[in-house]
Amino acid sequence: MNAHANKPLESLPIFSFSGIQMKTFHITWMTFFVCFFGWFGLAPLMPAIRADLGLTKPEVGNTIIAAVSATIFARLIVGKLCDTWGPRKTYTALLVLGAFPVMFVGLAHDYTTFLLFRLAIGVIGASFVITQFHTSMMFAPKIKGTANAVAGGWGNLGGGITQLAMPLIMATIIGFGYTKPEAWRLAMVVPGVLMLIMAFVYFRYTKDTPNGNFDEIQRSTVKGEKISFWKACSDIRVWALALAYACCFGMEITFDGVASLYFFDNFDMKETEAGFWAMLFGFMNIFARALGGIVADKVGNQYGMRGKGLLLAGLLLMEGIGITLFAQSGSLSMAIVSMITFALFLKMANGSTYAIVPFVNPKAVGVISGVVGAGGNLGGMLMGFLFKSQSISYGQAFLYIGGIVAATGLLLFLVNFGKTAVVKTAETELQTA
Repeated sequence: MNAHANKPLESLPIFSFSGIQMKTFHITWMTFFVCFFGWFGLAPLMPAIRADLGLTKPEVGNTIIAAVSATIFARLIVGKLCDTWGPRKTYTALLVLGAFPVMFVGLAHDYTTFLLFRLAIGVIGASFVITQFHTSMMFAPKIKGTANAVAGGWGNLGGGITQLAMPLIMATIIGFGYTKPEAWRLAMVVPGVLMLIMAFVYFRYTKDTPNGNFDEIQRSTVKGEKISFWKACSDIRVWALALAYACCFGMEITFDGVASLYFFDNFDMKETEAGFWAMLFGFMNIFARALGGIVADKVGNQYGMRGKGLLLAGLLLMEGIGITLFAQSGSLSMAIVSMITFALFLKMANGSTYAIVPFVNPKAVGVISGVVGAGGNLGGMLMGFLFKSQSISYGQAFLYIGGIVAATGLLLFLVNFGKTAVVKTAETELQTA
């Protein structure tokens, strides 16, 4: 055993699988990646599902809203469970429970049953909170933002890959002689099975902390210093971060839900072509979210929490401007360039947000992760209402969102994230988190 065997790591050796910290890091982002296949696997199949079930535009909009609304409550509950029950058990339970609606959504044969399945599948989105909480437990303060952003970004990559992979899986099934209505149903069994496999891997090969699982180690410090949900949330910075995350991650999951349909309808494409361009947006996660966390850590080391807050505000402002340009793009090439531009700032803002979250109150990391994560989904849900409207085109909806995001960025310049200096040793933070 080396000296760092039971301590949070001070660096992020991303190609290493040795030690419980790096093993947990890799398993948690891979699990989150698989969760995205379950959560958003239906999005690129929507042209086929819309035709099969005869869905209207408002009904499609309602399914997009359902996909993200259940996650709001799930993230709040899961955040609390991470603090008390531990991330390992919480993730395992979520994967097992979430796999069933994913595998059985094919049983839906009308709008109502499909909507209910979509709502149940939305619970899987809470996986993000566990991913960020678990990564926070494994790394020292100076590298937390980077580790969280890389794990979140590589996991989020699943939201991009699924845009191309699910139509290809459906096309393969059609190649075996099944009809399109049968094929989209059978395709969803794949992510469900993958989730059950990851549930076993997660339970078997991860630990709650570098010291061991919550029920194996002495956690008397936590028992003596529990922070109530309301006390943790009385800090204005928690709500500022929730609002910021509503504008960046909320837009991300909204775009994941409508991108394929937008390209399919506006540029006269096949499902696989539309899925490819939608995938490009998600594919930015391979580096952009991580870049946000890395820059935030560097800014934080130099200028403290106040600097991190100003960085986040600037990223949101640029994201809003980029979305506005995308909304007004008249050609496919312009749409793609502007999409990649706003995707860069959006995903960097995601990473930057969770470079701040673990430091607001180290005694309530789970609760605050849950509230901020839920804010992201609340943003996604509210944006979803714009996309279900009969009187507003998708382009107009993007225009309104761009303006709101830019205004939020300007508002965040006024929030002082450096109110209290949180300087803790890795060991203290581990105990109190």
